[in-house]
Amino acid sequence: MNNDTFHNASRAGENERRSGEQPANRMLGRVIACNGAHATIAAETELGTTDVSQLWSVGRLISIEMGTSRVAALVFAMRTGEEYWAADRPNRLLIDVELVGEVYRTEDGSERFSSGISRYPYLGAVSHRIRTSDLAKIYDSGKRDACVIGKLTQDDTINAAISIPQMLAKHFAVVGSTGVGKTTAVSLLLNKAIETDPKLRVLILDPHNEFAAAFPDHSVVIDTDTLDLPFWLMRLEEFAEVIFRGRKPVPQEMDFLRDLIPEAKKAFRGTDGSAVRRTSDKSAITPDTPVPYRIADLLALIDERIGRLEGRDEKPALRTLKGRILSAVNDTRYNFMFSSNTINDNILETVAHIFRIPGEGKPISVFQLSGIPSEVVNSVVSVLCRMSFELAVLARGSLHMLIVCEEAHRYVPADPERGFFPTRQSIAQIAKEGRKYGISLGVVSQRPSELDQTILSQCSTVFAMRLSNEIDQKIILSAVPNASTSTTSFLSSIGNGEAIAFGEAVSVPMRMRFDRVATVKLPKASGTISHANHETPDTVDLNSIVTRMRATAKPVITGFQQSVEAAFSDQPEPAAFQATDDVDRWKRELGTSATEGYEPYRPDMLPGRVSPAPSNTATTDATSGAVSELRKAGFQMQTQNGPPEAESRPSLRESLLKKPLGSLYRKD
Repeated sequence: MNNDTFHNASRAGENERRSGEQPANRMLGRVIACNGAHATIAAETELGTTDVSQLWSVGRLISIEMGTSRVAALVFAMRTGEEYWAADRPNRLLIDVELVGEVYRTEDGSERFSSGISRYPYLGAVSHRIRTSDLAKIYDSGKRDACVIGKLTQDDTINAAISIPQMLAKHFAVVGSTGVGKTTAVSLLLNKAIETDPKLRVLILDPHNEFAAAFPDHSVVIDTDTLDLPFWLMRLEEFAEVIFRGRKPVPQEMDFLRDLIPEAKKAFRGTDGSAVRRTSDKSAITPDTPVPYRIADLLALIDERIGRLEGRDEKPALRTLKGRILSAVNDTRYNFMFSSNTINDNILETVAHIFRIPGEGKPISVFQLSGIPSEVVNSVVSVLCRMSFELAVLARGSLHMLIVCEEAHRYVPADPERGFFPTRQSIAQIAKEGRKYGISLGVVSQRPSELDQTILSQCSTVFAMRLSNEIDQKIILSAVPNASTSTTSFLSSIGNGEAIAFGEAVSVPMRMRFDRVATVKLPKASGTISHANHETPDTVDLNSIVTRMRATAKPVITGFQQSVEAAFSDQPEPAAFQATDDVDRWKRELGTSATEGYEPYRPDMLPGRVSPAPSNTATTDATSGAVSELRKAGFQMQTQNGPPEAESRPSLRESLLKKPLGSLYRKD
């Protein structure tokens, strides 16, 4: 809906004047004090009545007559001149107002509103209820691209409109306590945005899986079941966030990754004849270069480094690093980044699907984060925000993007010691430089005091819904340039669905009520509403819940995962492993099964490598023969005595330690 309604209302009311026959109570009072920002108005009620006093209300605009112009003022406090209300005589009222702007007459006879004031009210100036036509002029943005998103709280016959291009050009924020309607308001704003700008592509970071129901016809839903986000798209710090499970990385292990990941990428490039190799040849490959590589190659490089004679001090750290990588690969929750599909160079398909290029009639992408492990959510958000900024820069203005961060205080907290630095850096880059390249940021938060104030200050349009916390109110006051104490003083008492809009998208701060959204398009948590009326605590399947909690479903194990598992079950441990109990504990924590039947994993499986000839074939054969003999003896013992208990079954390592060392070698 365009802004014609405002222009028509303004023209219809330009000749509105009050005659002497109108009720006297339309003249509410007179100015008795004034400074550069505020004024005090004195009014008087009729004998024992409250008719005139009911015309005043905190948060309403009034008008002060200045002859050829009228000053608009916002009521923010009121009191009586006495200590009590008298019923037998007139009562004196004192009303404090904030000066908002001025309605003036132009040379062509039309009337316009300006946020500046050319003439301040003089003492004794008459104040009265504001005209409907003046309200229309005040909240008319003067642009034909304005979109109606609701009604004014003061007068529900006047539409509340904002400029969508101005809102997107310099970012926006929606803040409010839980349950006041933030998600519904955001869905309304996004629907208006995609109607206004056909080139706009929207990525919603949805931690509660609520927005999918709000855009049934204009969005695609992306979750861990429908997306493969390759691990090789991550930069070094983002990949470390995954394998270290959100904890602080170990510097020595980070150095190993910094050295070995480029080698793994080069190994993959050597066997691939696609455009990846031709493109990568033009520049050096770094740990941050988004080219594919295999975890198997990375593990082989770690094994190769462990097997070297030199560098004995670094071997424990290498084994620990290998354990971390295997733990992440074998975790079923990480299948979306370590599945077999992520080995291929599918960056084009991934980018096209996430960022809707082309949109195919669905420009909104709802990325559901609830299924992603909490310790790696920051890493995933960092990848998405960083890729969106790079995409907007390289598109050279042909693509308009909007990143909506629900619960933004999780990703960019006010405390610099909390959160994930690459995520903060990616979002801050969009906030500071995004408007130059056509990418916008939408921040949604229930605790603006816990949000990075640099990010919030970059949002030039703010929709402040009910905020009961005084600290949050002060944050809004400090973050928005044209906000005032009088305007934000009633943020704690506005109703659900109401907001006070500040900033570039509106001409003056506006208290408004968002339009109602159809019930079928209300945001709702997926899977919660549909089962709410059917299941009770007595009928819920607790077994399936615990199964999902433990993630006992067997993952899709790729070839390199199978070979890695087989490496621990089929081969004896090296001497360095036998000298410590840390490896046994590490393997028990990983839960690696002794699955047989797979070819053992060896470093010589790297592409382009030749299997080295064994230096002592007789010794190797004797060792493997001794291991087979031990396994056969164990199997015969189990057949004769029945299956032993899990606690009493000796491990391969214990069997080797109990058997005389001389028996492991063939005597010539």
